[in-house]
Order: sequence, then C-alpha cells, then structure tokens
Amino acid sequence: MTTRRTFLATLLAASTAPALSWADAGNPAYLGAARDRDGGHALYGLDAAGARIFRIPLPARGHAAAAHPDAPEAVAFARRPGTFALVIDCARGRVAHRLEAPAGRHFYGHGAFVAAGDVLCTTENEIDTGEGRIGLWSRREGYARIGEIRSHGIGPHDILRMDGDVLAVANGGIRTHPDTGREKLNIDTMRPSLAWITPDGDLLDAVVLAPDLHRNSIRHLAQAPDGTVAFAMQWQGEPGDAVPLLGLARRGHEPVLLAAELGEQMAMQGYAGSVAFSGDGRSVAITSPRGGRLHRFDVATGAVTPYRRGDVCGLAPAPGGFTATDGLGGIVAVGRDVAPLAAHDGLSWDNHLVAIGA
Repeated sequence: MTTRRTFLATLLAASTAPALSWADAGNPAYLGAARDRDGGHALYGLDAAGARIFRIPLPARGHAAAAHPDAPEAVAFARRPGTFALVIDCARGRVAHRLEAPAGRHFYGHGAFVAAGDVLCTTENEIDTGEGRIGLWSRREGYARIGEIRSHGIGPHDILRMDGDVLAVANGGIRTHPDTGREKLNIDTMRPSLAWITPDGDLLDAVVLAPDLHRNSIRHLAQAPDGTVAFAMQWQGEPGDAVPLLGLARRGHEPVLLAAELGEQMAMQGYAGSVAFSGDGRSVAITSPRGGRLHRFDVATGAVTPYRRGDVCGLAPAPGGFTATDGLGGIVAVGRDVAPLAAHDGLSWDNHLVAIGA
C-alpha cells in the first residue's frame, strides 16, 4: 500500500499538462447522467443553454461524475453502493479505463481530482468495519490504485477539492453493505460529519451536528468562491420532522443551518438531493425531487425563495443563478424566476448536474 510520503511525492510530481482540453469535447458547460427512453443509460455533455453536445453510453445507472480540471475526462460512478467507476474520454466518446474497488471496498458515488488533476480521490466504504476511506488513483499511471487515506467518519459520500488540495468530505454517517444493497444498518448510532482532511490523511477540522440532529445525513457539498462549504442533508428520522436540510460551514467556525418556513420545509420531505452556490456566490440552493421543490437562500441574510418543479434534483451554478435538471428531461435556469432552457423528451436526468471547471 502506498505510504503518505509516497502520495505526497506524487502530489509534488504532478506537472505535466494534458494533451487535450475540454475544447476538444465541444466545450461542455455541464455533465449529467440520464436514463434514455429505451431504458438505457448514458453520460451527456451539455452547453450552458442545456443543448446536448455529446452522449456516451453507460452500462448501468450513473450517479455523479468527477470532471477532470483540464483534460476532457470524466469519471462516472455507479449508483451507490457500487464497485466500479468508468473513466470516460469525452473527446473520443469511449471508456478509457474501468476502476474496480479493491476487495473489501465499495464506492459511494463521488470523486474529486487533486494534484493538478493527476490524482483521483474516491469516497469508499471499508466493508468489514464500516469505516470511511478515500481511495487514491494515479491518472499518470493509467488510474492505477496508489493507496488510500481515512475519511474520518462513516459513509463518506461527496468530496470536494479545496485550496491547497485540502479535501472536504461529507461523511453521511450511514453504514451500508453490498449484501444488503442500500439498506441502512446503523440509523440509531449514525454520526454524520463534514471533515476537512489534508492530502496525506490528517484531520484538520470537522463539523458534527448536535445530538438531536444525529440522523441528518450529510450527503452533498458545494463550495463558494470564498471557501465556504455548503452541505445538503437527508433526514433519517420521522418523516414529518421539518429539520434543516442545508448548512454553511467554514473551518474554525460553528456551522449555520438554514431552513424555510414550516410549510415549505415539510414539503421537502426531509430530503435534499443536490446543492450548489450561484455563479456569483451570493445565493445557495438545494433541491428535493421527492417534494418537487428548489429552495434558494440568500447567503448574507438567510432569506429563502422557494420554487416548485416536479422531480427536480440536478443543480449547478450559472451566471447570476443556477441551472437545474429534472426527471422528465427538463433543464431550467433559476434566477429571479424559473425559466425553461431545454426539454429532452424521453430522458430522465439523474441526481446530479456537474459543472465543468467548478
């Protein structure tokens, strides 16, 4: 297994610029996975107006994709708990590599690039113990596995790269096992956290929710230009509990939890599917496909504007607002109002919309 020293040496050695850029794949603004009319699955590249640039078939339902910062490559993850991920060459429209989780591990559906795009970090579960791990893969070596570090929690789901290659990790707190699929095995004892981790695995800081919110699984993350991290949550308690589903956090500070008025908060049905900051960083939003809601919050004041949109989930920044996708093939712009951008009949967009270069 690769040591911390070896991993740090890999970080320092990352200096080679990729030969191709996203321009060679048509300059997509976003990546999104979808189910086609015939039941097949694919990864789509979309422009800023929601028009399709490319379609690359996937062998099964996708969840999220990690976009390389420079090269036209995306790592598409199987829906959790999955044991494979596909490195897709978006310029040539083909699968370049298939990543298999090591024995005793499974993926949780997200990843992030560090070391100027030379190392892929994947959120994983150590099946025997339930402890979270961050897998490390070398792009320069054909995405060979080069080691792993602790996530400092259970059930790491989303992961972000921050300045200095610090990793922000959403430890959802939920233990799963491939033998039982998506069954949640530790609801009574779950302890979600947002952890900031150095590239060699040291814990810098962590946000842990109050005891009465210990069933609020921290699932998805977004980063503002000033380094604030937004975290979206999914409640594992009583369905009628109108708990906050969005938090804002900075290292060294207590988190700020945001919620709408009671009726709108209950309409979210305890489920935030995606989170994003607006392109200008002044707003942050979460979606609920279960509730058909998008809640947009003013970062400075906490004031909320609710929008209704059936089966809305995918969410990404756009200039002055957001771009959102839904399960009926719709793509909308969210600013002062919700405005249609594109309608892709026969497609059902999956959970996440990934902004290239975000």
